[in-house]
Amino acid sequence: MSVDTRILGFGSGERAIFASDPWQSRGRLVPENSSLTRSEFQRDRDRIVHTTAFRRLKHKTQVFIGVDGDHYRTRLTHTIEVAQIARALARALKIDEDLAEGVALVHDFGHTPFGHTGEDALHEVLLPYGGFDHNAQSLRIVTKLERRYAEFDGINLTWESLEGLVKHNGPLMDRSGAGTRGPVPQPILDYCEINDLELASFASLEAQVAAIADDIAYNTHDIDDGLRSGYLTFDMLEDVPFLAAMMREVRAKYPSLEPARFANEIMRRQITHMVEDVIGVAQRRLGDLKPQSVLDIRAADHAIATFSEEMAETDKSIKKLLFSRIYRHPEIMRIRAGAAQIVTDLFGAYMQDPSEMQSHYWVSHIAGLSEAARARHVGDYLAGMTDTYAVKAHMRLFDRTPDLR
Repeated sequence: MSVDTRILGFGSGERAIFASDPWQSRGRLVPENSSLTRSEFQRDRDRIVHTTAFRRLKHKTQVFIGVDGDHYRTRLTHTIEVAQIARALARALKIDEDLAEGVALVHDFGHTPFGHTGEDALHEVLLPYGGFDHNAQSLRIVTKLERRYAEFDGINLTWESLEGLVKHNGPLMDRSGAGTRGPVPQPILDYCEINDLELASFASLEAQVAAIADDIAYNTHDIDDGLRSGYLTFDMLEDVPFLAAMMREVRAKYPSLEPARFANEIMRRQITHMVEDVIGVAQRRLGDLKPQSVLDIRAADHAIATFSEEMAETDKSIKKLLFSRIYRHPEIMRIRAGAAQIVTDLFGAYMQDPSEMQSHYWVSHIAGLSEAARARHVGDYLAGMTDTYAVKAHMRLFDRTPDLR
């Protein structure tokens, strides 16, 4: 018995004419039968959540190393917050919530242990072999490295989800083929040879809201975690007029509020103002563009889901505050140096003796691999590690492991 999912309403809802339509998807690289109860973008989202890579985000650093405290954000909690904001934006703009959520949930899959510190260290050791890019690594994970299905490597996402993963921050190349932010990572170029993701165009609006949701989430929760750590104080927030105004508003309404609740009231207002700003800008730009399909969104010469000029300046001010007070704090820099040493040491050890990667599926087949191929496999293995696994691996192989507390 066949079931018409559109009539039953599974995965459907009111969508704008420019929304991505799961029933008009460009499909999957490996064709599969459709689901009786879920749209294609729902299936993508569900597959993402069930991956090993998603679970590993629980023990990967956002800003503060996990051993510093139980309440700091990890890559997983950050990802969940991004997905929640992306869904809110998607619903307001009447676009596909499942696709927006899926892109948000997968966007950080390629991050290494120890946050951007680990990524920088891994890029440095892999420079002779093409370097490392977390976005390209995310693509490798969902198209090659996840090993869950009998008929294909990866998780065989739809074209639209892969496009959103790769291009959520905008086109990777201009119309002439030049990279918009430097050379396009080779793994992305290689994949586009077999499944063209149209790197010179913008992604869907669903992917765009996932990208701006990422900015909103980490701007907010890095302030919250910074206050919790003591590296930030409420007085320091006064340097950003946007934050200072919200603090005045909260103090006027709740003059005796305890610090923890005071911080939360600021964060709530920050998210609300930023989300409403993006919705307003997107509505105006959609009104000017008058897109008749998602193709018009991709063909536009600018992003639709962005901050206003005023909020973009606020965004810069917040990032400047976070860099000066948290990301470059001497204690954070000390911990970052230790984390970078762990990644660098492990890379050298595994290149010298790949059999030390005992849990990696290809170790028994390493004979005959070129140095570059071996380095890429080592990079895959290291990038997939959690913070805790990397520390334990270093302790097993070396006499002294840096203290990350």
